[in-house]
Formats: sequence, C-alpha cells, structure tokens
Amino acid sequence: MINDISKIFKKSAALLLGCFFVLSCENDINEVRSLGAKTTGIEEGKNIESFLSQEGKVKAKLMAPLMLRYQRDTPKVEFPKSLKVDFFNAALQVESKLSAKYGEYKENENKVFLRDSVIVFNVTGDTLFCNELFWDQYKGIFYTEKAVKIHSPTRRFYGTGLVAEQSFKHYTIFKMHNSYMNIPDSTLSGY
Repeated sequence: MINDISKIFKKSAALLLGCFFVLSCENDINEVRSLGAKTTGIEEGKNIESFLSQEGKVKAKLMAPLMLRYQRDTPKVEFPKSLKVDFFNAALQVESKLSAKYGEYKENENKVFLRDSVIVFNVTGDTLFCNELFWDQYKGIFYTEKAVKIHSPTRRFYGTGLVAEQSFKHYTIFKMHNSYMNIPDSTLSGY
C-alpha cells in the first residue's frame, strides 16, 4: 500500500510540474513577432574628425562633437550639436571653412543640409551668413534659396538665394536687396 501511495504521489507531482511548465511557457504573440522584425539601429559617434576625399585627393576635414547615423530605408547622418568643415585646395591648404549648429547628410544624395547660424568664409575674408544652406559634395558647391548676407573687408551684400563654389572664391546672389562699399579715408585725402 505504501508503494501505491508513493506511485500516486510521484504521478501527481509529475502532473503538477508538467502543468506548471506548460502554463509558464505561454508567449505573447506580439513579443514573438517582434523577435523576427528588423530593428534599425542608430550609431553614435563623439568627437568626430573625418576626412573627405575624391579621386584620391583630400578635399575636406569634418569635425563634430556628436554624430548620429540612422540606418533606415534612406540612410542619413545627423550632426545635432554643430559641425565644422575645413576645405582644402590641391596643395592641401585650407581655402575655406564652414560652421553650422546643425547638419544632416543624406548618403544616397551626397548632399548636406545645414541650418542655424551657418557661416562660410574663405582665406581672403569673404564671409557668408545664412540660416539654411545646402552643400553638394559631388559638384563642390553651396546653394540656398533663403536670405543671405556676405561681408568682405570692403563691401556688404544682402540678398535672397545664392550659389557659390566650395572655395567661396566666386558666388552669385540671385536677388540683391542692398549692398554697401567701404571706401578708405586715405583715398579722399587729396581733395
């Protein structure tokens, strides 16, 4: 009889444990589906220093405190905390510089959208100020349809819309609003 009670106890314990395991293995269908779903990540880089080259020649150096790379259907790189770029000539001398508080690079288009306190200047002292600017890396140009100010040592230009070489040696303002020229006092001393 003790042997029969022992068998009944063992079978009851096994049945109880089996029910426990069956009940504990229940899965939420949404959790199971999410396991197979593709997750898109965000890569983060801090204190970035990167060089851009074309045809084996260094063209620019980019510096940014934070870079976020999104891997979606249309991959992009974002610079949410500012960026600076030095542009080089063929002799690897800096010929122009760019800074902005925000930048976004669309990898499929090779274009960078810049906004918020965008400044571009060249070694001769010409400086562009605007709130939005596009940089086409492939063509080596800047362009915008928004308001622009250009200051140089001897003149000031204000307008809307611009296209400029990456070196910022040559530029075209599409709609001029005002322009001013400074004439040094020394040229008037003979009168």
